[in-house]
Amino acid sequence: MDTLELAKKLIKINSVTPDDKGAQNLLIARLQAMGFFVEKMRFGGVDNFWAKHGEGAPVFVFAGHTDVVPAGKGWDSPAFQPEIREGLLYGRGAADMKGSLAAMVVATERFVRDYPDHRGLIGFLITADEEGEAIDGTIKVAEHLKNSGQKVDYCLLGEPSSAKELGDTIKNGRRGSLNGNLKIIGKQGHIAYPHLAKNPIHLALPALQDLYSEVWDEGNQYFPATHFEISNIHSGEGVTNVIPGMVEVAFNFRYSTQHAHQDLQNRLGAILDKHGLDYEIDWRHSGAPFLTPRGVLVDSCAAAIKTVAGIECELSTSGGTSDGRFIAPILDAEVVELGPLNATIHQVNECVSVQDLEDLTAIYYQVLKNILR
Repeated sequence: MDTLELAKKLIKINSVTPDDKGAQNLLIARLQAMGFFVEKMRFGGVDNFWAKHGEGAPVFVFAGHTDVVPAGKGWDSPAFQPEIREGLLYGRGAADMKGSLAAMVVATERFVRDYPDHRGLIGFLITADEEGEAIDGTIKVAEHLKNSGQKVDYCLLGEPSSAKELGDTIKNGRRGSLNGNLKIIGKQGHIAYPHLAKNPIHLALPALQDLYSEVWDEGNQYFPATHFEISNIHSGEGVTNVIPGMVEVAFNFRYSTQHAHQDLQNRLGAILDKHGLDYEIDWRHSGAPFLTPRGVLVDSCAAAIKTVAGIECELSTSGGTSDGRFIAPILDAEVVELGPLNATIHQVNECVSVQDLEDLTAIYYQVLKNILR
């Protein structure tokens, strides 16, 4: 069971983001043995690599990350010592996403062996900076590929997309993420003399209610409605007799392809202005939304799932962000996420079904056949 053995080797490496600790070298050795050209790329202390086999079009790329989140405490077995119990492989990264990486490599080995003269190009875009800041990882590699003239037609990320059974869900897009830190400024004063102060909390509440109640859009067939959500509010000096001088509000927009993030910024500013507030905002745009409608890539993945697992998959854009937010716009590529169950990712006792690893390998092999045979 080649996929299982490679997954176990990867899990043994404590590659907590952004320290790869040699995990990529395991993948590189396997790829070079197949005849892949490998280009290592290190940006800001982060290890990445680009590998390719074949030439011409179409260009199909597997993308993923070797970094994992910290293990945390309370595991039933050591997080970086893979263990199989009742058909499940336990270990940090088993589902997110060292199992997928192993399946990608083994599927490619089988495909290249069976079709050594396959059409087009197979690529691997691998980073160790997905679970962290995502500054020196996929975005830098994608920009390098674009600047060097490397085209990408189709990209499959091995993110854990499945909900209840392997292959039941394909992520064919993701919402954008726009973060803001809002400061509403008032005037500090004694709580017993409110007429001499200006309470920013009281001033902020009607505006925040309007922002929460605003219909930003109605959503569409691929995306839910754009949503404004407050994640934190802080104000005051920790005492009961002082009206604070400022309230800080951290918030996030998860938004669809119906918006550019600048439009949301302008609309939010207009609502605050309507309330006559004195405010400041620091914005941070984590990623734009992307969408891959039905076409060659989505249909090839759906057909592969049907062939191997015998089920019809659903398309989804739910969940957080992924590195697809960089690959899709920078390389103008069709992008999907197809991987194992996401029920235990980032949790204690993260695990993946051993059978699912073999089936995922078969699915990836079938996707390669559908596109490059």
